Amino acid sequence: MPDFVFRANIAHFENLLVTETDAKKIATIRQLLADEKARLADFHATRRSSDAAE
Repeated sequence: MPDFVFRANIAHFENLLVTETDAKKIATIRQLLADEKARLADFHATRRSSDAAE
């Protein structure tokens, strides 16, 4: 389930970047997008390490 939420958020931020014209909002959205991608990567890394431990 968390995987779906991360991916939905990433898609949402990417869609916002398509239409946004305000430079400050673009910078904020890019940061949010980068943060969400990092969370997704961390989720997968944590999941892999816990699967390997079992």
